Amino acid sequence: MAAGQHPDIVVSSGIEMPVPADGELWAVGAVILNQQGRAFALKRSPDRRLFPDCWDIVGGHVESGETLLDTIVREVREETGWRLRRVRRLLSVTTWTGDDGDGLRHEADYLVEVDGDLDHPALEWSKHTAYDWFGPEDLPRLKENRAPGEFLIHELVAAALQDRPDTP
Repeated sequence: MAAGQHPDIVVSSGIEMPVPADGELWAVGAVILNQQGRAFALKRSPDRRLFPDCWDIVGGHVESGETLLDTIVREVREETGWRLRRVRRLLSVTTWTGDDGDGLRHEADYLVEVDGDLDHPALEWSKHTAYDWFGPEDLPRLKENRAPGEFLIHELVAAALQDRPDTP
């Protein structure tokens, strides 16, 4: 299937999907809520270059030739084994610089819905050591091993939980 063609995935009206310019590094993230309204997060392994031993949402870098939607589809499948069903809304677009020497990145993060066995994600165990479902009372855990001011994941999950969409 060509880049950007996903007829089985619903993208809610008005959702912005930026198009990376030549030379720009982009990443995408996906906040996934279960039927109880809790958000899925993965614990990055301690040997990862970026954000080692930190909680993260599903996502990753946009590869050459991919659209942001292509990347969300691929990352959800690779990191959980689930299938993207719907992009509900854009949570944020940010710009940040990692400590890995790759420079400035742009990131678009979305609230999404998936199909699959949410009780049994198929994790990439070489990249992640744990997963959990986070409710409002669990938000402080998302700051574990993060430097001050490095709370994007905490903020994204908090926004998704605070403004939970109606159950489909």
